[in-house]
Amino acid sequence: MKSFMTKYEIINFKNEYSKLFYDLNIEWLNEFFLVEDYDKKILSNPQKYIINKGGSIFFAKKGGRIIGVVALMPTHELGVYELTKMGVKKALRNKGVGKLLLKKCIEQVTENELKKVIIYSNRKLENAIYLYKSFGFTEVELEKKSNYKRADIKLELDLQ
Repeated sequence: MKSFMTKYEIINFKNEYSKLFYDLNIEWLNEFFLVEDYDKKILSNPQKYIINKGGSIFFAKKGGRIIGVVALMPTHELGVYELTKMGVKKALRNKGVGKLLLKKCIEQVTENELKKVIIYSNRKLENAIYLYKSFGFTEVELEKKSNYKRADIKLELDLQ
């Protein structure tokens, strides 16, 4: 008998998944917001902007299909990473996929003894914000100038 947690597999980035990284994120961005130039830059070249800078990208897979994605992207501050570009196929949202992806990110930052993880989001994404807070993220002051025009909330998980 398979348990809930085994129906999804979490795998690491492979170059062959670059288009899926782009597509999964464009899907939710177009659904809720406008796709910003900063999004296009990161999504069009995840190898350059995330992987080569020491970041990670994780995919959720079900039955051989990629159904979700999340990235941990280094910031300019040493030991601080941004959790970003988290997207799940619309038909599979609210089924635990995001929770597993977030759990994988928390494991990664804990193993690497990072100081802090930050998230820029929008209050419109109530389910996502609830999920982040359930993992211990707390709301902090949003900078006047962030990389995302849509961001109206910043959360962080202080690991020190």
